[in-house]
Amino acid sequence: MKYPVVGIMGVLAALGLAGVSSDACAQSSVQLYGIIGTYVGSVKKSGNTPSALVEGGGGLTTSFWGIRGTEDIGGGTSVIFALESFFQPTTGAQGRTAADPYWSRSSYVGITGHYGKVTFGRQTNPTYLNMQYLNPFGASVVFSPLVVQSFVAGFNGVIIGDTVWNNTVEYTTPSISGLSATGIYGFGGVAGETGIANIGLHATYTNGPFLAAVSAQRVRTPVTSPVTEQYAWLGGATYNFGVAKVYAAAEATNAYGAQIGTHTYELGLSIPIAKTSSILAEWARTASSSAKVSTRRTTAALAYDYLLSKRTDVYLVYMYDKLTPNGSASTTALAIRHAF
Repeated sequence: MKYPVVGIMGVLAALGLAGVSSDACAQSSVQLYGIIGTYVGSVKKSGNTPSALVEGGGGLTTSFWGIRGTEDIGGGTSVIFALESFFQPTTGAQGRTAADPYWSRSSYVGITGHYGKVTFGRQTNPTYLNMQYLNPFGASVVFSPLVVQSFVAGFNGVIIGDTVWNNTVEYTTPSISGLSATGIYGFGGVAGETGIANIGLHATYTNGPFLAAVSAQRVRTPVTSPVTEQYAWLGGATYNFGVAKVYAAAEATNAYGAQIGTHTYELGLSIPIAKTSSILAEWARTASSSAKVSTRRTTAALAYDYLLSKRTDVYLVYMYDKLTPNGSASTTALAIRHAF
């Protein structure tokens, strides 16, 4: 839930510091919003590490807060901006880790109108956004099997790079009969190293209970030689039958320089039990092969989610994980999440 707060120009006008009319003030707004969540549980990944009793920040959604605004400049066109920061509610620290910048989730400015939207700055990778449509655990970098096998290092995440890209320009088309597309380019910014930065092409299509999403991206890291270049593809669909919503996705990566290829397959299900509760289930398997070794990871999660209100939910999660040739491992956690 987002709550509008007084626009900056409105504050200045109220203080007598800006000579703006009430009409001008009405054309702009600023919002403060975010999500805070924590979980407590016994956590263990497949491998040699022992289980740990932890209190973690986030859960189904990584905790963050943000400020965003819009100004109507006429002709159906508006200037927009967003500044968003991840934080760790268990310690009060900013960012997901100490390596994150202050505005770690988003930091962009742009223009939107009838022609679509173009934005510049630090922005969420659209591959990660499409992934959220294709699994019942959404954006979770803790409990979603598809997301953790794609982006989380502790689960041998197969996609190179972060869920957020720096130095990007992004264009999103308006929705036409349910179809929209996004292109994103991340500038390398290194002298003499032109054309070796991140690029992605993405599309989504919705028609009633049906949704489909596809993503293709190229990531080069570092932007100076030697370069590890990876191509990644994601595609999937969901269908809401009313009594249940089903999810399916497939993902593949090829990394040149490291000579590693992966294939991931995911299935998911969400079942509403009542207006205030639902069951979430997801399974994903990733096969990885290189010149030296081949591995297979299977991760599955089951959760019960209960809404305390429109802005607060509590949930119980069980997750199974197995990385060959290691033994299996289990995680159990109880969590709370609040949107503001």
